[in-house]
Amino acid sequence: MKKGYLFCIAVLFLTVSVAQETINTMFYNLLEFPSASPGGRAVILRNILSEYEPDIFMICELESESGANLIQNETLNSESYQFNRAPYVANQSGTANLQQMLYYRSNMFTLESSSIILTTVRDINKYVLKLNTQDGDTDPVLIYVYVSHLKSSQGTANELQRLDMVNAVTADLETLPTDAFVLFAGDLNIYNANEPAYEELLDETNAIVLKDPIDTPGDWHNNDTFRGIHTQSTRIDSGPFGAGAGGGLDDRFDFILISENMLSNPKLQYVENSYKAFGNNGNCYNQSISNATCDGAFGQQLRNSLFSMSDHLPVVMQLQTDREIVLGGTNFVNNNTPLKLEATLVQETVTLLSE
Repeated sequence: MKKGYLFCIAVLFLTVSVAQETINTMFYNLLEFPSASPGGRAVILRNILSEYEPDIFMICELESESGANLIQNETLNSESYQFNRAPYVANQSGTANLQQMLYYRSNMFTLESSSIILTTVRDINKYVLKLNTQDGDTDPVLIYVYVSHLKSSQGTANELQRLDMVNAVTADLETLPTDAFVLFAGDLNIYNANEPAYEELLDETNAIVLKDPIDTPGDWHNNDTFRGIHTQSTRIDSGPFGAGAGGGLDDRFDFILISENMLSNPKLQYVENSYKAFGNNGNCYNQSISNATCDGAFGQQLRNSLFSMSDHLPVVMQLQTDREIVLGGTNFVNNNTPLKLEATLVQETVTLLSE
C-alpha cells in the first residue's frame, strides 16, 4: 500500500504516453467570423466540433484577433485548456480584411513556425507542426500546413487570380524537404477539375506532388452527380442572416489536399474513406443543409447548427501514424508549499517543485 501511494505521487511528473494513432483534421470557412449573424456562433461552433473533435482545426474568413481568441477560449477551451493557436497577423495581401488561422491540440503538437505567403488577393498562411512522438528528437514528424482562401467567383479573370495564388504555393513547395508531409487546405472557390488552379496543385512535375484524397474529378458545379461532396451553400438563400451565399448545396469549394507520400507512408498516412463533407448525407442537392429530407448519418441537430454557423460545410479527414504519440502531462503551479507524506517508506518531507 505504501509503495502504491508513492507511485501515485511519482506518476504526476511523468509524461503520459498513449498509443493514439489517429489524427482528426478539419477545415472550415466560418463566414465573416465573428460579426456575421446569428449571434452566439462561438457556442454553435463548439456544438459542431463536439461531433468530430478535430486535433488540427484550420479556418478561413476570420476577421480579427479578438475573433481568433473567441474561438480559442469560448469554442475550443471552454471547459479545459486543450488548444493553442498560431499567431494572428492581419491580412497583408490585397485589401481583404479576412484571414486564415490554425488551431492545434496543445498536448499533441508543437508549432515550429508560422509564416505568410503574399499574393495579390489574400495571404496564404503556412504553418509547420511537429507531432509529439516518442522519437521526435531523432526522427521528427513534421507537417507543413498551408491554409488558403482563393479568389471567388466564375470567369477567366478570377480563374487566373486563383492560379496566381496557387503558383505561389507550388513555388514554396520547392523549399521543403522532398519527403515533406504537406496539407493544403482551404476554400478554393474552384468549380471543376479542369480549372488551372486545381491542375497546378495536382501537377505531377511539382517539387512535392499533391493529391486529392477522394480523387473525384469532374464538373462539380451544379451537378447532382457530385451531391455527396458539395460543401456550399448550406442555405437556399441568405435572407435570414444577411451574409454569405444562397442557392443550396451545389458546389465543391472546400478542400484538404495531401502530399502523395501520405497515401502510403505509415509514418503519416491518410486514413482511407475518412474524407467527408461534414454534414452532407448525399441527399441535399440544391437544398438547405437543415432540410428535414436531408437526414442520414449526420443528424438534424448537427445540420441545424451547420446551417446557422456558415454558408459552407467543413471538410474533415483522418491521418494515422505508426509512431507513438506522446501526450504532454499535467502542468502544476508551484506555490512553494511542501507536501508531507505520512506513513510512507521514506517518512520524510517531499517537496514538489515546478520549473
